[in-house]
Amino acid sequence: MAKIKDENQYQIILKRVEELMDIVTEETLPSDPNFVELDILADLAEEYEMEHYPVGQPLLSDVLKLRMNEMQLSQKTLAELLGVSTSRISDYMNGKMKPTFNIAKKMHHNLNIDANLILA
Repeated sequence: MAKIKDENQYQIILKRVEELMDIVTEETLPSDPNFVELDILADLAEEYEMEHYPVGQPLLSDVLKLRMNEMQLSQKTLAELLGVSTSRISDYMNGKMKPTFNIAKKMHHNLNIDANLILA
């Protein structure tokens, strides 16, 4: 199968994928030409994106901020939930310190954060 050669081709393919997304529905059969075209172009676009726009692992500090927002937790409440001081939470949020194994376990269980991300 061909590969996307440059950004211009990538943009053209993205435009076509958007057009096909309006045409292809859940009821569209996999044998439908539009379905097949969408499947092929989406795979090509994904391959190009992985090579040219890789997404790295998020920082623990960013994940903590997001989870605090989602759970509507203050730093004080988060500190109580994890059994640490608010200054320790600040250290985690600023990336100045990594959590201990016990705190990492609490983050994983209480905040549902992937353990691999916490221990990275």
